Amino acid sequence: MSIRSSEDLTALLHIGSIVGRSLKLIAEHVKPGVKTRDLDAYAGELLKREGARCAPKVEYGFPGDVCISVNDEVVHGIPGERAIREGDVVKLDLTAEKDGYVADAAVTVNVPPVGDQNRRMAECVRRAFDRGMELARAGVRISQMGGAIDREVRAAGFTTLTQLTGHGVGRKTHEDPVIPNFFDPYSRERLTEGLVIAVEPIISSGRNRIITHRDGWIIRIVDRHNAAHFEHTIIVTSGEPIFVTAA
Repeated sequence: MSIRSSEDLTALLHIGSIVGRSLKLIAEHVKPGVKTRDLDAYAGELLKREGARCAPKVEYGFPGDVCISVNDEVVHGIPGERAIREGDVVKLDLTAEKDGYVADAAVTVNVPPVGDQNRRMAECVRRAFDRGMELARAGVRISQMGGAIDREVRAAGFTTLTQLTGHGVGRKTHEDPVIPNFFDPYSRERLTEGLVIAVEPIISSGRNRIITHRDGWIIRIVDRHNAAHFEHTIIVTSGEPIFVTAA
């Protein structure tokens, strides 16, 4: 969506604040021995308390209130009986809706003791997002922003999972335009004033090959290497972007 009124802005910032604060609280509960179903139940409680709901559950029938993807699971991890272990790389992806507005954010949580590669990968995915934000301005080609993200990832020795992209958001979980995390010389589409997008670098310490589990949801790395994910919903302006999901 694009912001058309002060009412749009107020409502979007409200659900964005709920997502940002809730994601931070869920991340604080990621500890060894905690089952992913318990993290999901906590996420559901937080959203219900705010009068919000999980958007992918409503739109797509996702079986949970937050996506919890562990280690080689990249995205769309289904909460269940799995217990968090020491050294796990846990990706939390929360997308929520309230009053017809949707915001989306994700974070990678490294469970101590943290291996050096996993630490560097989590730092890299955050830096890659920051590099993208340096170009997140009205008039800039979307692909240029993706190129900045990919260069940071490759410079650190990691791999951008190019099949997975960011997206427009605001009224639904997934809207136009597609926001790739790499440079596409054939793409001419540009960012526009007021555009609401979810920018989400998704990277791996392995190869750029993923597969969807037979459950139809979980996407994982073929070579079983770990993955990292970082995401915010932003509003594009002529200057610095507005972070909708900042806690």
